[in-house]
Amino acid sequence: MSDAQVRPGVSSEVGRLRTVLLHRPGPELQRLTPRNNDKLLFDGIPWVTRAQEEHDAFAEALRARGVEVLYLTDLLVETLASERARSHAIDAVCGSLRLGDTLRDHLRGALAQLSPEELKDVLTAGLRNDEVRGGFGLVTSLLSSDDFLIDPLPNLLFTRDSSVWIRDKVAITSLAMPARSRESQLTELIYTDHPRFRDSPKIHGWQREHVEGGDVLLLGPGVLAVGVGERTTPAGVERLARQVIAAGDAHTVLAVPIAQERATMHLDTVCTMVDADKIVMYPNVADHLTAHAVTAGEDGRLLVADAEPFLVAAAKAMEIDTLHQIDTGLDPVTAEREQWDDGNNTLAVAPRVAVAYERNVETNSRLEEAGIEVIAIAGSELGSGRGGPRCMSCPIARDEV
Repeated sequence: MSDAQVRPGVSSEVGRLRTVLLHRPGPELQRLTPRNNDKLLFDGIPWVTRAQEEHDAFAEALRARGVEVLYLTDLLVETLASERARSHAIDAVCGSLRLGDTLRDHLRGALAQLSPEELKDVLTAGLRNDEVRGGFGLVTSLLSSDDFLIDPLPNLLFTRDSSVWIRDKVAITSLAMPARSRESQLTELIYTDHPRFRDSPKIHGWQREHVEGGDVLLLGPGVLAVGVGERTTPAGVERLARQVIAAGDAHTVLAVPIAQERATMHLDTVCTMVDADKIVMYPNVADHLTAHAVTAGEDGRLLVADAEPFLVAAAKAMEIDTLHQIDTGLDPVTAEREQWDDGNNTLAVAPRVAVAYERNVETNSRLEEAGIEVIAIAGSELGSGRGGPRCMSCPIARDEV
């Protein structure tokens, strides 16, 4: 690590953001069609050029606040310069049971001949049956010409989900949806073999029980809240809690049940921190969101407390009087519309400074009235995969609060 690079480490959601990992939309979004967008978890077909413009503006807004922006594909290309990393990447992508031995053997050889940049393109944008130049046999004959042999990864845009930094350790997550399972394999490859990160401690892993980064909120030093719903399983929370508590990186993990539906796929779709003791929360769930406090017991066991109201349990764990919910004052219909448009999915770049989509006018107005500076960005195309500024960013380094 050079002297100019900030040491990785995150202990809260709101400490001044120093380094962040983003993914600029690329060719993988151009693979979306009306036939596959549902399978690939997009609600529509984004206008790729506009999505790139919106993302560039997002990145520039972060740089204007002194944030170092790293791009996932740049790191991946640099990682693939290593023969070890290339071999692991090719083995992983060729392990799919859909390929068959004839096609698999051909692909192993063909991918090995690609440059790091070319290999990155295949790993992220996928490979169609009509794009192979060998390995012809039963599999290539029976699959349609436009079937993907290697699926594209349009959800790479949401870098929050495939890894999360907890103090000085990076948790490689395990993504629940088949369309996203390869994302954390690539993330793990980067954190394992890229020179900047290879010495950073790693926990969890893509082969473990399902935990997604969008469900993990670092409420404050030593306190994690983890949503349990459509993507993160109870077993995943148990595994993660055991690791962070044993390592001394957390003394309390709050397991927070959320509705198992797409509108609330992650905990950060219903609440995000905007200050050390302030949270913006979807009003329609605020009154009945609960949490089970998980702490260390004897002999390595975990103690699981009875459910309490989330804000109460969080304040106790954080050892503060009150975790203040910013009252957005929205009627139920407006609240539902703005929650769907990621109104509660903000990215804090410092205490009381948060990035939010400009279209959530009512929520942003209430945040400003509560003393939160809102950096509003466009997201008409970026939001088609159901994700806001927090979803699109993985903080790698923040200042302590």
